[in-house]
Amino acid sequence: MKRIALLPAGSVSHEAALHLLGDEPAELLHFKQISDVFLATATGKSDYSVIPMENTIEGSVSLHMDWLVHEVDIPMQVEWVYPSIQNLIGRREEFVSANHPDTADYSKITKVFSHPVAMAQCLQFIRSHMPQAELEHVGSTSEAVEWVMRNPGQGWTAIGTGLGAQRHGLDILASRVTDHDNNFTRFVLIGPKPFEVRATGAQSKTSVQVTLPEDYPGALHQVLSAFAWRKLNLTRIESRPTKKRLGNYYFIMDVLESLDSVLLSSAIKEIEALGCQVRVLGSYPSLPPGEQKAEVSKTWQSNGFI
Repeated sequence: MKRIALLPAGSVSHEAALHLLGDEPAELLHFKQISDVFLATATGKSDYSVIPMENTIEGSVSLHMDWLVHEVDIPMQVEWVYPSIQNLIGRREEFVSANHPDTADYSKITKVFSHPVAMAQCLQFIRSHMPQAELEHVGSTSEAVEWVMRNPGQGWTAIGTGLGAQRHGLDILASRVTDHDNNFTRFVLIGPKPFEVRATGAQSKTSVQVTLPEDYPGALHQVLSAFAWRKLNLTRIESRPTKKRLGNYYFIMDVLESLDSVLLSSAIKEIEALGCQVRVLGSYPSLPPGEQKAEVSKTWQSNGFI
């Protein structure tokens, strides 16, 4: 059975992992800190790690990219996109409206807990419906839901997932409270061995780190030209500091092509001939966006995995 490290139970990472696995059982190892998720696979405690890399609203997760580049040497094996659907969670009986029993009275909410990224995705909803509430950041959305579960009668709520509410026996007071409907997160599964996926419609993608030579005018243009004239599709280019000197950057580039492709391998050789350093971060299947499921797999429930 595969061992997979990920962020706490009930988080979006947890929902995304269940979506990727489907009915295939695995041992899920939950950690509070993303550093521990990375290190679990780096030290052999797990076979793979689930890493959120980019969000529609908040953009790239720079810390996680830096970990892949500077802290560990573990290739990406699968990429998939999953909707980050956040909900307002609490005990319904605490917020019953006198005039509308079926509607929560947001004026009774004193505090809202959540992860800072999830909170940022829902600020318009919070300001519009509960401006009086104090906002408090915690380590994860699942931790936020747990805080609410452990402190009844305080007027506390959490921004979190449906799975988190289900795990802790709380109610969804308002569903889909993110400020934008197209809120998706891109995840990657990292590990030393390829991961077999059964999804249809997957595309081949390769991620490379390119470090330009110093004092080489036009180097980035020539790098991009190596992809352009071969008609290789770059889906992402991101610059990150090398942490060696101010103003010194490397580039992360995602190419819709397998590393086995003659076109991509020749492009990499041309870029290296320019004096650039090229590091392959992974060549993997990129799965089409998935839909959030209302219920988790019966296989996972019956075997006690969640």
